[in-house]
Amino acid sequence: MISNQSYTLAKEILNSISSISEKSFNELESIFNLISVNKDEIFIQIGKKNNSEYIIVNGFCRSFLINPEGEEITLSFYKNKSVLSPHIIRTKNKASLLNYQALTELELIEFDSDKFLSLMIENMEIRNLGNTILLNELIAKTGREIALASLTAKERLVNFRNDYIILENLIAHPIIASYLGITNVSLSRLRSEIIKG
Repeated sequence: MISNQSYTLAKEILNSISSISEKSFNELESIFNLISVNKDEIFIQIGKKNNSEYIIVNGFCRSFLINPEGEEITLSFYKNKSVLSPHIIRTKNKASLLNYQALTELELIEFDSDKFLSLMIENMEIRNLGNTILLNELIAKTGREIALASLTAKERLVNFRNDYIILENLIAHPIIASYLGITNVSLSRLRSEIIKG
């Protein structure tokens, strides 16, 4: 069980994705656990078993990999009042394919993916919710791939600022640079250019 405030927020978040009745939400809420993650903590590790789905109640996090040169490459950012990538996309044989790190203090609702799948099978509204979450994730990933291939670095920075309004002031800039596919030096130059107009 979760607090009344978290209950209300979780319901608001899920309803913004796909309309869900009180009855269906109560079925979901029965498998919810509220967890807190400290800033900078890697709460899902690549290669480690993970069988959970997550709703982000408050805070920011990212997914990232380490490339062959030992550099961290940020793949996605996730903000409060959203959901993390579905379990089926980010795992193989129930082991994580990516690292997920809290960029701020993070409050999450965690629930077992197998139990969620069972609810999807039994409940049409929950099935629609799960399918919409999956579709939205695929659309977001495709959009990011297109942006990396077709937009200038400056345009990608502007889009980042529109999507994650306050994040630039909260996290280390090398994290943002890796997400944009540029060096930290290039990011500093672009930021200066934008300030000068």
